[in-house]
Amino acid sequence: GETLGLVGESGCGKSTLGKVICGLITPNSGILSLKGQNLNVHGAPEHRRAVQMIFQDPFSALNPRITVGKALTEVMQKHLKINSQECKLKAENLLKEVGLKSEDFHRYPHSFSGGQRQRIVIARTLAMDPEVVICDESVSALDVSVQAQILNLLNRLKMERGLTYLFISHDLGVVRYMSDRIMVMQKGRVVEVGDADRIIDEPQDSYTQRLVSASF
Repeated sequence: GETLGLVGESGCGKSTLGKVICGLITPNSGILSLKGQNLNVHGAPEHRRAVQMIFQDPFSALNPRITVGKALTEVMQKHLKINSQECKLKAENLLKEVGLKSEDFHRYPHSFSGGQRQRIVIARTLAMDPEVVICDESVSALDVSVQAQILNLLNRLKMERGLTYLFISHDLGVVRYMSDRIMVMQKGRVVEVGDADRIIDEPQDSYTQRLVSASF
């Protein structure tokens, strides 16, 4: 039920960690667990449904050749045991939940703005009824005013659905706004973790101190 912010310089391993947690990359060592279950051993379908990712670029995250409705319903048909009519109804409700219209079901991605496309990507993420959502630089490709709208949407969905977020970003200001706790990564290792305000106002690690001083 919390948002854990993950910050660090480019190339430090933030997105790789997100993909490992999402099951897109197999870790070379260590243990990945969800609710006490070792996913390295048990893994697969339930894990893939429970943990979903919102990618950075909404333009490349959607197939331009299929409608929004198809983008939403194809994941339901693959993973959920519901018929096509139930899939369509759920997709229309998801579109409304993220601030779009049910009629947008029949439109193609090119007819939407960047912010609207990210709302579609968020709706597709929610189609699997996840418990954990990994937001990988999910607003960095958007204008500042649109960023604020998407961040507020994510916070509302978190409260309404009881979601847990791993919020990956290089923007400490955005991370502080979104996060309950912040984890700082350098060269593939976590160097500091703690309450968001404490990490920003009283950083302990020298690398965190440099990050904060460069951002504020």
